[in-house]
Amino acid sequence: MNPPENTVAFGAPGIEPRWTSSAKEGVGTAYHTSCRLWFTLSHGILNEIYYPHVDQPNTRDFQFLISDGETFCHEEKRDLNHLIEYPERDCLFYRLTNSEPRGRYRVIKHVLTDPHLSVLLVHTKLELFDESLRGKLRLYALLAPHMAGRGAGNSGWCSEIGAVKLIHAQRENVHLIMASSTGFSRRSVGYVGFSEGWQDLMHNFKMDWEFQEAINGNIASTGEVNLGDSGEFTIAVAFGRSYQSAATKLFQSMAEPFESHRQGYVRQWQRAVVNPEFDFSTDTSDGGGMYRLSRCVLLAHEDKVFQGAIVASMSIPWGETKGDTDLGGYHLVWTRDLVQSASALLATGQSSTPLRALIWLAAIQRPDGSFPQNSWIDGTAYWSGLQLDQVALPILLAWRLHKHDALGLFNPRVMIVRAAAHLILQGPVTTQDRWEENAGYSPSTLATVIAALASAAEWAKEFGKMEVADFIFAYADWLAAHVDEWTVTTKGELVEGFPRHYIRINPTDPNTPDPHADPNTAMIQIANGGGLHPARNIVGGDFLLLVRFGIRDPNDPLVRDSIEVIDRVLKYDLPQGPGWRRYNHDGYGQKDVAITTWLPGATPSRSSRRWKISRTRVG
Repeated sequence: MNPPENTVAFGAPGIEPRWTSSAKEGVGTAYHTSCRLWFTLSHGILNEIYYPHVDQPNTRDFQFLISDGETFCHEEKRDLNHLIEYPERDCLFYRLTNSEPRGRYRVIKHVLTDPHLSVLLVHTKLELFDESLRGKLRLYALLAPHMAGRGAGNSGWCSEIGAVKLIHAQRENVHLIMASSTGFSRRSVGYVGFSEGWQDLMHNFKMDWEFQEAINGNIASTGEVNLGDSGEFTIAVAFGRSYQSAATKLFQSMAEPFESHRQGYVRQWQRAVVNPEFDFSTDTSDGGGMYRLSRCVLLAHEDKVFQGAIVASMSIPWGETKGDTDLGGYHLVWTRDLVQSASALLATGQSSTPLRALIWLAAIQRPDGSFPQNSWIDGTAYWSGLQLDQVALPILLAWRLHKHDALGLFNPRVMIVRAAAHLILQGPVTTQDRWEENAGYSPSTLATVIAALASAAEWAKEFGKMEVADFIFAYADWLAAHVDEWTVTTKGELVEGFPRHYIRINPTDPNTPDPHADPNTAMIQIANGGGLHPARNIVGGDFLLLVRFGIRDPNDPLVRDSIEVIDRVLKYDLPQGPGWRRYNHDGYGQKDVAITTWLPGATPSRSSRRWKISRTRVG
């Protein structure tokens, strides 16, 4: 134990902060809107905890360190074998089983949130199978705060309320308090890479440091759990806008048994089950389990204050290499992802969320009819690109809701007119394609624009605006008639015997577009270090939207030849089934990262590997 005078951790401000893996295995939140906390899971542990909105992460990760005090200290994430299970049907409730590879012990965690409060609950049981470890094994809760979306500038303290020992972290006006139902026997807060619990325990397998505060840095908190005879306890992590608010939620939540919270949490989610009319249980090999779970995951990505704002993903791509200078991640709203999520929910018979999403989009539409490339949930734009498919997609969502008679009293007419006008005035060349990388004639963008304009024209007909409808239809027909001219090569060299096929994009300057850009001769610069290549030899599955929107027949020889090309160039057989890359020479993808996060001066080493985008059928 550190001497009493050494109550302040050393090593400020700690190493440069990093986030964590985006390879999520689970996300969760209570279905009720009064709980404004979300969590993510990967590698057997908790990752980001979001509060008070779905676009604001507050932790890097939370896991247990397990030590016998003499010969080893195991880290759940790196040293144990992981199993994730779903104990309840139709519910984002998880059981994580992390087993010691030699079979000596395992840690079983049940993870959920309080049904009504912003409190994470992790009910944990340590099971011993090696009697020589009985009485020796210690569990340490290790939590890395990244409060209010940043790893730097965090402060932490050991505090008490009554006889209860707590761990408190804060940055700006966001507070976190962690407690154990059985109490902590030791606590410490320190600077990552120098004085936090991982460094302490990995040194001699014992917790020697008990620092009471670490101010304004990249910090981590450690608490040794009182295991008792049962080895069973609940960790609670509460959030609030003040210490008092977080503490109140913590004690209110811990005043009820975990089983009571479990029942309430599960009951909430199961009340939101699929309409029997849209229950496809008999059509799947797993009784519809994955279908219903996927529906729950989509619902969980909607914010509970800015309702209708559905983020793309509660993750930060390659987060283990990203610091505070890259605040975006995927926990932003992309119009494209929002419309796809809302449309998927509509297909399950759920119409309230899609309607809220459409209204949210209408509220952030710009006067010129466009929408941000992406934005925070309050509508503030993050990136500044313009993608015509993201202008078109809200029209399609409005049309789908209209055909389902699910618009209620909301009238999206002005939004549709503005968006359609923007598409006509600014098209057909998009400043960015759907991969947000290149400008030009994109078959996927053109398909989305044509479908949206056809929907807008149909709507104009219903309003009796026949001249407007005829004009929009004529423009959409003109686009459809020129798609092949703009996006089909006749001199492709990728697959012998198939020179004619759709290309990924035909590049041209959106400010001075070439109306007759030649897909046979154009050159394209691939982003992310992909190099310069003839556009005729860069292919992707983008053209398939022409089929999905009914613009091209699936049996069209050109479509079938293009499928043959992408299958030969982009398809890979995986243990889980076939997968396709986005396009050839794609430099954007998963990397191999070797980094010891808690070591000072550690840097990632990255080596490229293939990134698959789909396991769905493409033909």
